[in-house]
Amino acid sequence: MGGFFGVASKEDCVFDLFFGIDYHSHLGTRRGGITVYGKNGFDRAIHNIENAPFRTKFEKEVKEMSGYYGIGCISDYEAQPLMIRSHHGTYALTTVGKINNSEELIQMLFDQGHVHFQEMSSGEVNATELVAALINTKANLIEGIRFVQEVVDGSMSLLLLNQAGIYAARDKLGRTPVEIGRKPEGFCVSFENFAYKNLGYHDHKELGPGEIVVITEKNCVTLSNPGSDMKICTFLWIYYGYPASSYEGLNVEEMRYRCGAKMAKRDKVKPDIVAGVPDSGTAHAVGYANESGIPFSRPFIKYTPTWPRSFMPTIQSRRNLIAKMKMLAVNELINGKSILLIDDSIVRGTQLRETTEYLYENGAKEVHIRPACPPLLYGCKYLNFSRSTSEMDLIARRVIERLENGNVTEEILQEYANPESEKYKAMEDEICKELKFTSLRFNRLDDMIEATGLEPCKLCTYCWDGKE
Repeated sequence: MGGFFGVASKEDCVFDLFFGIDYHSHLGTRRGGITVYGKNGFDRAIHNIENAPFRTKFEKEVKEMSGYYGIGCISDYEAQPLMIRSHHGTYALTTVGKINNSEELIQMLFDQGHVHFQEMSSGEVNATELVAALINTKANLIEGIRFVQEVVDGSMSLLLLNQAGIYAARDKLGRTPVEIGRKPEGFCVSFENFAYKNLGYHDHKELGPGEIVVITEKNCVTLSNPGSDMKICTFLWIYYGYPASSYEGLNVEEMRYRCGAKMAKRDKVKPDIVAGVPDSGTAHAVGYANESGIPFSRPFIKYTPTWPRSFMPTIQSRRNLIAKMKMLAVNELINGKSILLIDDSIVRGTQLRETTEYLYENGAKEVHIRPACPPLLYGCKYLNFSRSTSEMDLIARRVIERLENGNVTEEILQEYANPESEKYKAMEDEICKELKFTSLRFNRLDDMIEATGLEPCKLCTYCWDGKE
C-alpha cells in the first residue's frame, strides 16, 4: 500500500509536511520520501524505512530543508517522489495505486520513441516513473494526468509538485481517498484526513472520483470535475484505514463498531469474553461486545514501546517469529476462559492459527474466531495490499481447491461466495478445522456493506465476490 501528503503554504511548509507524512506510517514500511520547492528550487530526500521509522530517518533533512510547497510519501514499493524533467518543466511526482498493464504501457511508450526508464524497483520499472512518462506524452500536465487515469488498468492517485503548486488527482473510480485540508496559512492534501487535524487544518473537501485540483497557498481550484461512478475500497474501513480517519463521510472506528454489532446479532455462541486482535480487530470486538452484552477484554497486548510497527525481516520464518514476539499474553484473562476473538480478516491464516495456539498454550478453554469480513476469494487487482503473487496464498482458495479436487471455475467460486450455500458452509468448516479454531463464522458481505451505510454500487468488493 502507501500514502502521501502535500503542503502549499505562505510560510515554510517543512514542519507540516514532515509530520503529515509521518502520520501515514501505518500504510507502508519500505520507503519514505520528501520533496520541497522554495526560493532555492527543489530539494529531495528518500530513505529506506524497513529497519527504522520514517521520523528517525528524516530528522536531519527536516532541519536543513525549506520551501513553501512540498509533497512526500510512505511507500511499500518504489522509491519516490521522483524528480522529472520534461517539456512540462521540472516536477516531482508521487503515486498511490497499482498498474496491472504496465508491460503494455511500457511497450506503447517504446513504440512512440520513449528511449529508456531510469528507475527500477525489484527489477521492474518504477510505477511512478511510468506514470510520469505517460503524463509527458501529452501537451500539458492536465491532459497528461487525465491520460494516466484513462489508460491505467488498476488504480492511480497522485500528487505532482512544480513551481505553480501541487496538482492532486484521485483515481478515476475513487478506489483510494484524496482529502484537502485548509488553514489560514495555506492548504494541504492527504490520503488520511486525520493526518492534518493536529497541524491546525480543517476539512476543506474530499476529491471525487477522477477529480483533479491544484492547490497553492491561496486556494484550491478544480481543473477536472469528478466522475459519477465510484468504487472505493471497502477494506479501507475493515483493515488499513486508521481509526481516526473518515472516507466519504464515514469514520473508520464507527464503521468497525457497526460491523462488530452486525456479527453479534447473527451469532449464537456465548463465550466468557470478546477480544480483538490488535490493532484493527479491536474496534470490531468493541462493537460486538456492546451489542451482545458479553464483556470486552484484552487477553493479549501488543508491546508498543519498541514495537510500534513490525519492521519484519525478509525471511518468512523470522517474520512469523517477530509477529508472535510482539504479542504478550495476559494469562489471568485467558486461563480457563472461552474466548471469542475478532480479527479484521483471514488471508493466509498462518498468524491467526499461531495466535489461537498461543491462547490455548496460556490456558484458553475455547477460541471462537470471527473475521470482520467475508472469506477472501480473489487477489486484489486494484491496490497493492501485499506482495503475494498467487491467489493460492489465500487460505479460502486453497481450501476450495482441495474441496473441488482442483476443478475450480468462476461459477463454482460464486457458489462459495454465497453465505447461504452448502459449499460456503463446507469451506468455513474446513478452514476452521485446518486452523484449529473451536468455531469459525465469517462476517457476511451484505452485513458488512450495510455497516458502511454507503450504496453498494459505490463500494469495491472484488476480493470477496469477484465483481468489478
